[in-house]
Amino acid sequence: MSGRRSHRIAVAVVIAAAAALIPSLASAATPTAATGSAQGGELTISNGSPWVDINGSWVDFHTDVRDLAWNPAGTKAVFVDSNGDLETANANGTGRVVATKHPAGVVLSHPTWETSPTNSGGYYPGNNLIFTAAGKTSSQLEWVQATAVNADPYTVIGLNGANWANAGANLSNVRQDKGSFVWDSTRTGDVYITDVLLRMQTTVLGQGSEPSLSPNGEEVVFVRSVSGHDHLFEETLSNHTVRDLTPHATTNYTEPTFSPNGATIAFRAPNGTYTLPSTGTHNPTKVTSTTGLVAYRG
Repeated sequence: MSGRRSHRIAVAVVIAAAAALIPSLASAATPTAATGSAQGGELTISNGSPWVDINGSWVDFHTDVRDLAWNPAGTKAVFVDSNGDLETANANGTGRVVATKHPAGVVLSHPTWETSPTNSGGYYPGNNLIFTAAGKTSSQLEWVQATAVNADPYTVIGLNGANWANAGANLSNVRQDKGSFVWDSTRTGDVYITDVLLRMQTTVLGQGSEPSLSPNGEEVVFVRSVSGHDHLFEETLSNHTVRDLTPHATTNYTEPTFSPNGATIAFRAPNGTYTLPSTGTHNPTKVTSTTGLVAYRG
């Protein structure tokens, strides 16, 4: 991308995985209340309109809101606005700030709020927005500081196909004394995890897309196609055990995300939004007919 700082960061392993599904614009039907207290946070849904469903109530952000995500405290949102630029805002839609503008021909999508300690080199401060920047022929991950205003982004991973980052609001659990994020690649169809503090060491986790990292950094949930339907899979990072959380799926389950306490996974289906215990011990439960990208506000 001409005219933009490249600041490329070394990666230890080859890069990865599947195409991002951008939520389609949904009608603003009255959402069914989806209480979040049991999950340690409020369930939110953005559908590309100015209205965001926050725990069953609509909040007007006064610009189109696509791919909304929250900081770990739940006080700030990041999203792609009507102009295709990356914005931050307060939880009530006020205080909007353009963090970075999209260049001509580049589509920004699916930001995540990555919080981690500054590494020993000091070149990667620990409060950042990581997002996908997709051109006509390839996509890559870029980042700006969370406090940025009209900033030029840096390149996180420069290999073609890097896509759909998720940091899982990490460091909400003191056991994860590091900063990590997961992502997928449109080139290889694999999911990867990158450790920010270990010289950006990257590890492939296997076939899948749309990954989400648990708050304690110990599990990853992602989408994988099985017999014509999209299922949700979970991988434990300590031993790389992988299991199908939705083995009886008869429809497509996509865009999963962990609750702030890690006990629940919320996700999208064609007819609404569902939740599932992260243990996989129960079948999916429909919590609202509202569809869009699901996120938890801590």
